[in-house]
Amino acid sequence: MTKYKLVLLRHGEGAWNKENRFCSWVDQKLSSDGIKEAQNCGRQLKALGFEFDLVFTSVLSRSIQTAWLVLEEMGQEWVPIQSSWRLNERHYGALIGLNRAEMALNHGEEQVKIWRRSYDVTPPPITESHPYYEEIYNDRRYKFTDVSQDNLPKAESLKDVLDRLLPYWNEKIVPELRSGKMILISAHGNSSRALLKHLEGISDKDIMNVTLPTGVPVLLELDENLRPLGPHQFLGDQEAIQAAIKKVEDQGKVKSAEK
Repeated sequence: MTKYKLVLLRHGEGAWNKENRFCSWVDQKLSSDGIKEAQNCGRQLKALGFEFDLVFTSVLSRSIQTAWLVLEEMGQEWVPIQSSWRLNERHYGALIGLNRAEMALNHGEEQVKIWRRSYDVTPPPITESHPYYEEIYNDRRYKFTDVSQDNLPKAESLKDVLDRLLPYWNEKIVPELRSGKMILISAHGNSSRALLKHLEGISDKDIMNVTLPTGVPVLLELDENLRPLGPHQFLGDQEAIQAAIKKVEDQGKVKSAEK
């Protein structure tokens, strides 16, 4: 019997999603398509009768902007939002800003898939010479986090994302869920994949094949022990969702004209 329901959401398309670049901790707003995705998601959730009591986001604008747009479409703008760096996208280190298709051409599709999708492989770390280093590490949103700025990650595997996410999940989100609140987590592809891995017990190997498209809500129904009663469900037009999943998976492949 379903005791708790939880909705996960990867933010709507950002400008660098559109350009097929590793965005990671660089702060990007939603693209025009991303705005539409978030609005469509809000309309979908409203039509299905969802009423949220609390929303969690990362501290990155595309995550927060998506939450705002979803709540606006639902007529639930008053719902409180809590933001934490622990829900941020995976830190892609030295890969930040690079084009995925070009990386596939230079390093091979399999290597790019490992960097993007594997559980415990960490990309090369970002260094002070990286063009986005100062923008990330001098950003005042990280000035008062629960770790010092010096201890913020310089690169992460998906395992690292789960390790920094779990304390926030256990200490902040779980108590609210257990209190009976209906919760939306508006986050990112990898922070959402990490949480799905934890909740559904997905193996290190199988998590490589879990893809979350932008702007598509994911429903989890949990028992009293927060164990899933079935696999996660994508909410919406299933044919369109499968096409969106394929689009994400193809981002790490060499463009046909370049093969």
